[in-house]
Amino acid sequence: MSKVEVLKDKEIGNIIKRLAYEILENNYKAKKIYLAGINNNGLHFAELIKNQLEKIATPQINLISIKLNPANPMDEISLSVEAKELKNQHVIVVDDVANTGRTIFYSFKPLMEVLPKSVQVAVLVDRMHKSFPIKVDFLGLSLATTFKENITVSLKKKKSVILE
Repeated sequence: MSKVEVLKDKEIGNIIKRLAYEILENNYKAKKIYLAGINNNGLHFAELIKNQLEKIATPQINLISIKLNPANPMDEISLSVEAKELKNQHVIVVDDVANTGRTIFYSFKPLMEVLPKSVQVAVLVDRMHKSFPIKVDFLGLSLATTFKENITVSLKKKKSVILE
């Protein structure tokens, strides 16, 4: 199976800038926004968005992490802050790739312990294979793939999205 670089470093940088502006437009009244990154790549993507938001925004941007096991999402799900801190706050759940929506769906579990003002979703790539009721609010790229294909996202030094 061949590898195709779907997004290159510069394109991902442009997507991050666009997503930051979209987040601000949709949360213009917010004094504080929580970016909740799922696991490692979701957290890193949230950090990149946070860095961009801080260049252009006045609201306070807080980065938090949601840790869960995608293979067994009913296991323990943890937040890097007390859930009560998110009460009446704007929370944006961030992940690198949305496939079936299962990981994002289960990441909402700790948010249900409190009543946030809003919960939105931001992803770099949406694969359009939803089997859970997840709506992506802030999207980098929508990509129609087969179930056999795999998406690999690198967000470190040289950013890229590879389809194989």
